[in-house]
Amino acid sequence: MARRPLPRILSTGSAQFTRSRELARTQFARSRELARTAGDSASDVLHPLITVTRGLRRLAAAGRRRWAETPKDRRGPLLFLVASVILVVALVPYGPLLAVITVMAAAAWQGRDRGPAAPEGSDPSRTERLKALYEALVPYFSAPEDPEPLYSHGGDWEKALPEYEFDGTGRVVRLLIRYPAYFTDGEAQARIRIEHLLTSKAGRGREYHFDWDEEGNELTVSALAPLPTDIAAQRFVTAPGETVLGFTDATLVRRTLPLTHGARQRDVPPVVWRTGLRSTEPHLLAVGQPGSGTSTLLRSIALQALQHGDVVIVEGGGTGEYACLTGRDGVLAVECGLAGAVASIEWVATETERRLIAVNRARQAGKPPPEDTKRPLWVLLDRPTVFTHLAAADGRKDPQSLLQVPLRHGRAAGVTVVVAEQWDALDALGDAVRQHTRARVVLGPATAEQLESVLGAPPHTTPVADTPPGRGYARLGTGLVHRLQVPATPDPYDDATSEAHRQAVLDLLPERTTPMEAEPSPRLTKTEPEPEPVPVEAVVAETS
Repeated sequence: MARRPLPRILSTGSAQFTRSRELARTQFARSRELARTAGDSASDVLHPLITVTRGLRRLAAAGRRRWAETPKDRRGPLLFLVASVILVVALVPYGPLLAVITVMAAAAWQGRDRGPAAPEGSDPSRTERLKALYEALVPYFSAPEDPEPLYSHGGDWEKALPEYEFDGTGRVVRLLIRYPAYFTDGEAQARIRIEHLLTSKAGRGREYHFDWDEEGNELTVSALAPLPTDIAAQRFVTAPGETVLGFTDATLVRRTLPLTHGARQRDVPPVVWRTGLRSTEPHLLAVGQPGSGTSTLLRSIALQALQHGDVVIVEGGGTGEYACLTGRDGVLAVECGLAGAVASIEWVATETERRLIAVNRARQAGKPPPEDTKRPLWVLLDRPTVFTHLAAADGRKDPQSLLQVPLRHGRAAGVTVVVAEQWDALDALGDAVRQHTRARVVLGPATAEQLESVLGAPPHTTPVADTPPGRGYARLGTGLVHRLQVPATPDPYDDATSEAHRQAVLDLLPERTTPMEAEPSPRLTKTEPEPEPVPVEAVVAETS
């Protein structure tokens, strides 16, 4: 059967519909091109305004960040400085106009188009490094019964390592790692294994900070910059009762101190140790290897303590590390022998008892404490276990046994004890020293087990084998473990000391008074405590 042709009206309507559709498509393309051209023209015309607006937004964001990072105790002076600048600009002729021009120029510079940075993952060597990290984590972050494992050999590493940064040498600077929820991130040993693996794979010789987010099942690894080692001893802006042990990272410490470094100044976050009546860590223990900087730490503490108090120094090493303090104002004694060490510590124990009795009597009478009990007294002992062996060989009293009274009652009497010892003699320290020294410092190279045994908690960073003098960790009581760099406070009489550091220490030393060997100080004489007054009841005579 032959197919009949379509009616003419249908074929003509179909052709007209096709032509109208093509015409509409052409008009749409033409209108879209006109719109794009108009948009480009408007963008070219309004490009300066867009650039300035973008720059103002970036300047405002930078100002908000600067305000958030500014400590609360420094926001008042900052507001006063800004208000003063605005007032001066308003009073200067053509000042507001020049200020507007300056702000617009800064906004135009900040809002300029910046070329996009090349993706870091495009480098094949970096991709291979990330794949190696992913494959190394597979045995720790995978389980056979997991139906959809995040970690598997040959799997997608981009899901497990979503964020990463490299430095110019191709080493990992920052890495975000996602791990499955069933990983035991609450166990210390499981964490240590992962941290040790990442330290080995990401590059040895650097310190890494590990931030575990248990709720989000994420681990952030950051390579820390080395702490500054060129900060010399100087007068720190601190309140009475505050001692700067050293300097640390700005990640965990919000307070900063203005420091003078050569001809310029900079703000560095410190590790501040607070002593006094309300201190929860009234005494300190520092541990390290020979040459790690424990003597430097004690010299730095002594120079700060002499601003408001008196110092007694007992040196067991016999190397003369504190000879520069002999005969200075506020230095009651610098002893290097067994007899002098026993006499000094015995006097400190007696002075502690005297202060306690005087303060107790004043409180019972409703009076303020006497003035001679308010001045802080510092006892610095460098390697006291040496005297323990000498006393045992000579049949004398152990100086450590005399420290029980200052350690137990020193906070109420204003007496602070600082002990520095080496690793090989740490077991010889008495129980009183171990129990009452809640502020701890470890300097020099040490293993994770050694750090945890002294500090009571492992650090959140990986210790390195090669450390400069004065470099270590500090923990005050039950607080966080901070990285620490002690300010350079060398012995000024040492020939190996640089002239700048020697002069910095000499400028901080108090004036030299009459040598104690020529004229003994009356404050070191043993004072017997006065007997307690016995209340006597009045006797009424009976009359016959």
